[in-house]
Amino acid sequence: MSTTPASMAAIIGKATPRIDGPLKTTGAAEYSADFHFDRMVHAVPVSATIGNGRITKLDTSAAESMPGVLLVLHHGNIGPLYRTVPGDDNATNSEVRSAFEDETIRYFGQYVAVVVAETLEQATAAASAVKAEYAAETPNVSTKLGDYDGKRKSTSKRGDPDGAFASAPVKLDAVYNTPVETHNPIELHASVAVWDGDNVTMYETSQGVVNHRVVMAQTLGLPVENVRVITRYLGSGFGGKLFPWPHAAMTAVAARKLGRPVKLSVTRRMMFSCVGYRPHTEQHVKIGATKEGKLLALRHDYFNNTSMLDDFDEGCGEATPILYSVANLEVTSAQPRRNMGAPMWMRGPGAVPGLYALESAMNELADQLNMDPLQLRILNDTEKDESNKDIPFSSRHLRECYEVGAKKFGWERRTTGIGSMRRDGKILGWGMGGASWVAIQLPCTAVVEFCANGRLCVRCGTQDIGTGTYTVFAQVLHEKTGVPLEKIDVILGDSGLPGGPMSGGSMVTGSVLDAIANGANGAIKRLQQIAASTDGSPLKGASLETIALTGGRLHTKSQAYTDGAHFADILSAAKLARVSAEGKTTPSWENPKSKGYSLHSFGAQFVEVEYDPEIARVRVSRVVSVIDGGRIINPKAATNQIAGAVVMGVGMGLLEETVYDHRTGQPINGSLADYLVATCADAPDIDVTFLDHPDPIMGEYGARGIAEIGLAGVAPAITAAVYHATGVRVRDLPVRIEDLLQSKVV
Repeated sequence: MSTTPASMAAIIGKATPRIDGPLKTTGAAEYSADFHFDRMVHAVPVSATIGNGRITKLDTSAAESMPGVLLVLHHGNIGPLYRTVPGDDNATNSEVRSAFEDETIRYFGQYVAVVVAETLEQATAAASAVKAEYAAETPNVSTKLGDYDGKRKSTSKRGDPDGAFASAPVKLDAVYNTPVETHNPIELHASVAVWDGDNVTMYETSQGVVNHRVVMAQTLGLPVENVRVITRYLGSGFGGKLFPWPHAAMTAVAARKLGRPVKLSVTRRMMFSCVGYRPHTEQHVKIGATKEGKLLALRHDYFNNTSMLDDFDEGCGEATPILYSVANLEVTSAQPRRNMGAPMWMRGPGAVPGLYALESAMNELADQLNMDPLQLRILNDTEKDESNKDIPFSSRHLRECYEVGAKKFGWERRTTGIGSMRRDGKILGWGMGGASWVAIQLPCTAVVEFCANGRLCVRCGTQDIGTGTYTVFAQVLHEKTGVPLEKIDVILGDSGLPGGPMSGGSMVTGSVLDAIANGANGAIKRLQQIAASTDGSPLKGASLETIALTGGRLHTKSQAYTDGAHFADILSAAKLARVSAEGKTTPSWENPKSKGYSLHSFGAQFVEVEYDPEIARVRVSRVVSVIDGGRIINPKAATNQIAGAVVMGVGMGLLEETVYDHRTGQPINGSLADYLVATCADAPDIDVTFLDHPDPIMGEYGARGIAEIGLAGVAPAITAAVYHATGVRVRDLPVRIEDLLQSKVV
């Protein structure tokens, strides 16, 4: 009789250290800028010093005569670079304009040239010697978006929101602003391009190697099979590395022209201009309700800036139509153009800034009604997606999030008076916010392979951006086969592998699990067939339904697994090097199981702030975060994701804002010395709880994404807590000392 070894105790749902951890801690993991090749040279971009205008003269002569300089590329000599095909979802680029396409300057820091030299120091010195003259115009970097008089798009509508608002007994009408936030992962963007004849291999800081490959092929005018993109490890991206930026094509062209490998690393200052940011949003929220708190009308009109050429909709209304029950609702959007670089998705795009406005409005409405904000949310909870023909949610436990979070936080001890809660000489403020994030399964292919050397491997063209994807793959394979983690090879981050999903939107884990499981099941079946048909196999002649795989050993179900044969021995007997099978995940939009259901994750955030009125200082001291994210595959990595997102929420609420000089369009605080991010000193005590209800529609494992949702709801909970402590209502993030100085609480 088969018994399961102790080492195979359920690994799905078990806190599992990352299998790539030793490589990272010892420095063996190679990030894009770590790759070095013989005869490699270095590229340094030259950035525009105006925010609007055109180049009238570009003098590269001094740079070209400097020691070690090999090439200076610009509009006049870059050669043909192409735009990607409009509407091609497999080739999403960051900017519609290709590098050096024209001599018009549309934002400060736009690349006007790139210098290539033997050493980084030589290239840096020569880049500073390139002289550009401009016909400059005043850039428009205004944060006033609501005066936009262009067309607005209605993204969701039901009932008569304006009529219902007009007749509602209780009304709330408020405008909320979130500032530009700049992606600041520790790893800077980098590209290394190596040509071999007509083929190019690019080592990239990419959250999507498969998409990156197609974009580079279209941009460079190459067949897609001539391009290979590799991202073995990523030092985080937060959305800023989802799609290729112009520096990647610049690097590839330079390498092709010189016939030598070229490396280009973007500087921190360039990160504030040339590789995306969360755009400024201005959001007008109107809520009508009964005196008892039942929502009657909800209107959410939002604006976000976009660049002069790119059409970027932040999507602030993503969660608004599904979070609460309200018969009359409309969400509209518009995107005023500004002389700023292309915006880009940032962790929790759309829902995070959108929920700041919606949840802030709900907190204000609760105050207006003299009602507990928790009870207001529970009263208006819904079990149906009212934006989509009242279809049910595949799994929704938002009310349980509220109840569990309130109990863990001690919400019942909250007193309602402004400044009424105190501890150790500090004034306490308590606030809360709800959270939601869309769940989608993307198409994915994975190949699982048993090898004669006793190792098990899986290959997939997705990537691990620091979230634990390598480990999740290994966990599923261990659960399916019993092969120890140290005997499992997970091969990711290469566009030449079977197609995998982009690492964005918290969608990778839920998307890859079925592909891995199906691939493992297929490979196990082939292994069973080989064991039953191979001379010298102890299982020769056994029927397939009687053969099991436990602890990496094949045996009959009536045997102890230790009496079976290791799969490597079976392959050796069959004189095979390996046996493999391909598994796929059917995307949600093609999966019959998904039709008729609304797929989302949910959560609740409870926040405590401490306010010191003597120095007008506020600090987030405690956060309780409860997440309904389906089945949790690795609680260790998942907790890390939520805790990190909460700290980002502290930054969003209290610190982060990119400020632009209205004369030049330059980001004024474009360095980590001036741009404030939350540090260890700002991190509160964080309590993370997962409800761990498997989603029956999300494949075999029922897992949904959780990285984004940890950020959603934090900022409005912070501003609610600030109001509770100080009496100051902050609607424009971040909370500033100038806001706190208005407090009358002592």
